[in-house]
Amino acid sequence: MRIGISVLTHAGQNIWENGMGQNVLFLARLLQRIGFVESVTLIDAGDQQAMPPQVDMAAMGLGFGRARELTGALDVVIEMAGALDVQWLSYFRACGGRVVFHCVGQPFAALAEPIVFTDKGHFSRPDRCDEVWLLPKDAAFAPMMRTIHRCPVHEVPYLWSPQFLAQRVAEVEAAGYPFGYRPRTAEQPGFRVAIFEPNISVVKTCSVPMLICDGAYRSDPSTVASMQVLNTLHLKDHPTMLYLANSLDLVRQHKATFHGRNDFAGFMVQFADAVVSHQWQNDQNYGYLDALYGNYPLVHNSPWLRDAGYYYPDFDIAAGAEQLREAVRSHDRQLDDYRARAQRVFQSVDPFSPANIEGYAQRLLHLVGGNADFRADAARAAA
Repeated sequence: MRIGISVLTHAGQNIWENGMGQNVLFLARLLQRIGFVESVTLIDAGDQQAMPPQVDMAAMGLGFGRARELTGALDVVIEMAGALDVQWLSYFRACGGRVVFHCVGQPFAALAEPIVFTDKGHFSRPDRCDEVWLLPKDAAFAPMMRTIHRCPVHEVPYLWSPQFLAQRVAEVEAAGYPFGYRPRTAEQPGFRVAIFEPNISVVKTCSVPMLICDGAYRSDPSTVASMQVLNTLHLKDHPTMLYLANSLDLVRQHKATFHGRNDFAGFMVQFADAVVSHQWQNDQNYGYLDALYGNYPLVHNSPWLRDAGYYYPDFDIAAGAEQLREAVRSHDRQLDDYRARAQRVFQSVDPFSPANIEGYAQRLLHLVGGNADFRADAARAAA
């Protein structure tokens, strides 16, 4: 079986700009481990004809090309990180190929927000695929996706590897900045807290984390040494953001700083000791795993990670503030247990885990009716 996965290249691209690019590569590496998969090729739906500089295509053994060049070289196409031309997809399917839409973003927000908030957006022809694959975090949206796309919808394993984070850690440590949590000194009893929410969708914004930090600070000023709010420069003149920020004690006491976009490792090694986060119906997030990998205290509301980090439910800001205070009190002495709980999470999402490989292998076999050589057989029959 020869598989293609779509990617979206663009000028100035970086593997850290979102999790989707990494997700494609983790899936590609997993598919290479399936016995009946002959090759994995990235299908460029962008305009650069090259992957980000952090990606060594030769070392990964991945092919790369444009859709129309690859028609006869693929059996299964997974539309994932770049929208593919629907006419080409129709032709590919007419030639006997199979198409999967692997939705990794939160599908309801992707559908509703462009309609409500902007005059821009993308909606491809819904019946272009044979199956839709969803991650566990989006299982609740399966009925919606089944109705829209008029085809079977299946859940597939969530994947993550520290591969790219480790590369970046090596870079920052070579520059003299050690990565990973280190116990605090008497001079700094509280945490320098970082908030990494992207602030481009209601799914992940800084509002709740800011309130959590301020709630913890008001209860005990020694808890929070500073609050670093990233991905906010595009909101710096927004009246509601200004009113919210200026209502906080942390801002009034000049203990808050607002930043643009930064990569996780590069920022944490210089400016922060802990992460406070919030999500709305999007509880699997690479940023959480990056924080756990560095043993940084992660205050979060992800039910998926209930047994790792410092969990608070839903929008319970008071509970989040208490979890932040608990992290300040106990993180140093329970670091070994914290690390062990994180390791169990990492094992569950490892692209090379036998369970995850088997999960995707079974999905592919189901897609092609149990025959991994389905297209070759069809070609021989036609001849």
